[in-house]
Amino acid sequence: MARRFTRLITTPAAARSARGQYRPFVSLLTDFGSRDPSAGILHGIVLGIAPEALIVDISHDVDKFQISDGALLLWCALPFLPIGSHVAVVDPGVGTERRGVALETARGDHLVGPDNGLLLPCASRLGGVVRAHGLENPQYRLPQVSSSFHGRDLFAPAAAHLALGVPLESLGPPIDPFELVSLEWPEPELGPAELTASVLYIDTYGNVKLGALGGELDEALGPIQHGTALQLRSVERPRARPIGVSWARTFGTVPVGEPLLYEDSYGRLCIAVNQGSAAQELKLTVGARFVIRRPSAPSTRTGQASVTSDVTQADATQADATQAAATQAAATQADAMQAAASPDADAAPGPAPGAALR
Repeated sequence: MARRFTRLITTPAAARSARGQYRPFVSLLTDFGSRDPSAGILHGIVLGIAPEALIVDISHDVDKFQISDGALLLWCALPFLPIGSHVAVVDPGVGTERRGVALETARGDHLVGPDNGLLLPCASRLGGVVRAHGLENPQYRLPQVSSSFHGRDLFAPAAAHLALGVPLESLGPPIDPFELVSLEWPEPELGPAELTASVLYIDTYGNVKLGALGGELDEALGPIQHGTALQLRSVERPRARPIGVSWARTFGTVPVGEPLLYEDSYGRLCIAVNQGSAAQELKLTVGARFVIRRPSAPSTRTGQASVTSDVTQADATQADATQAAATQAAATQADAMQAAASPDADAAPGPAPGAALR
């Protein structure tokens, strides 16, 4: 089970120090990219409402329309960010009937964005959803709401007002948290001495993040020492040669160019190649599923089949030799009988009777 964070992750010294009045904090994550002005416009909207706000860009380079990618980046980042208002926009359904929502987490954060599953994994990591409200009050949105830029018109204004202390319930009607759209993240499967997991995300280094945590590997395979050899077998291509990896603490504990399986800095299982791209070199793609297990011992079935084959072959060889001897004996006896019946038998005697059968 993934660890939950209900307090800010910081240093022991900072945790003990007196805390003054914080500036309003807003973070932004989108798939807008950096070429267009969209990300900068979000900054402007927040600062226009909350001029003292501190704004942090988590990323604006989420792969286009990939809700699960954005959800994973939020899941990774938010436990390390100050408690505040967090806007996330990966929204293929913008302008449709999908709802805009604001969620309050047990840690005290507000997550603002589309109700498409993007926010829920992170909300769970921050202790779970305490309250959820729709974004329907026109007092906390721009006067004109477009059909294609809800990040600007709905989400950034709502987050800025929440950062200033506006009550969540002021934004719109309550929503049952159990009615929020969930994200279809593939769950790991724990079997006898094996763990099946899917590729969720490939980072900029080509490291491949799996949909399973380090603790789940221990649960499935038992305690594993660093340096232990493991195999990754493709679920989609069961006849393909398994990928051999070392269970490693970090990249530099294996030779350059060698693959490894490790627990990343967020507690998630990850496939990497030391100073290389695991995605490229091992030809791994998002959605692929693998069974992780220790290398199999030589199959007893294979050995038995080999022994049986050898015995069968020996039996066949013996049968051929017996048949050949019988054929030769019959031919020799026939020659003897023919010689005995010949008029020149005394001049050219054949073998003694029965000699061919000795």
